[in-house]
Amino acid sequence: MKETKLPSIKDAGDGRVKRSVRSRQLIIDALLDLINEGVLIPTAQQVADRANIAIRTVFRHFSEMEQLYNELDARIRDHYMDLFRGGDRSGSLDERLQHAIERHANAYITLSPVILATHALLWRSAVLRSNYGDNQLKLRKDLDIWLPELDLVSPDTREAIDAIASFEFWHRLHVSQSISKDASVKIIISLIKDLLLA
Repeated sequence: MKETKLPSIKDAGDGRVKRSVRSRQLIIDALLDLINEGVLIPTAQQVADRANIAIRTVFRHFSEMEQLYNELDARIRDHYMDLFRGGDRSGSLDERLQHAIERHANAYITLSPVILATHALLWRSAVLRSNYGDNQLKLRKDLDIWLPELDLVSPDTREAIDAIASFEFWHRLHVSQSISKDASVKIIISLIKDLLLA
């Protein structure tokens, strides 16, 4: 008769850790899936149902929903910032503006549910407010790399260009006003170029 080997205490502990890590990841994935489907402020019950786990499991890992939102933000921030980074940053002003605004547009389309969910939660999350502010500063510095001409404009003009290049302005054009992606990109490029050359 084949001898059955009992798991050691260490093996049992490792198994619990792996299950815990898996459950935590299921919760975070469920939250992100719900947000990407347009549920901007999912409840703990909705997350538990999507992850196919008990709601007590959600609260065992995250004592309050803000902790869950903050962990999701921390896990995806670098990946999403990568959508803005890179690209061909050489060429004329027209070429660089075209590349920069197209890259922003593609990132904004991909990130729209996550950004809207973040906006919906800013009022109650100091961590998300801080992270969102940091991300806006990174985007501002990234635009400086695309457009060194920004060093030559007045502070007021620089702020206006930041506003025009923002998600909020993009969302107003593309979603609220139902303007196509290409037409929205063209409008933003035209406005920024007019300000740079004024």
